[in-house]
Amino acid sequence: MGLKELRMKRGMTQRELAEKVGVSYGRIGDYEQGRYTVGGMSLDLAIKFCDALRVRNPRKLLDSDETSADSK
Repeated sequence: MGLKELRMKRGMTQRELAEKVGVSYGRIGDYEQGRYTVGGMSLDLAIKFCDALRVRNPRKLLDSDETSADSK
């Protein structure tokens, strides 16, 4: 499941997720489109994404990055 799917499953817009994480909503789009990789983000930011998306296992977030990279 990709980052976009996780976000949508939680019923959030890019803007809502961006506000919870503390990044621009354009950056969320960059992650969802694969221009930035989830695996390349700082630990602090990864924790914020996990908290915002209610993901207990950070591996789920990292796996979403691999899925989006494979779909290219």
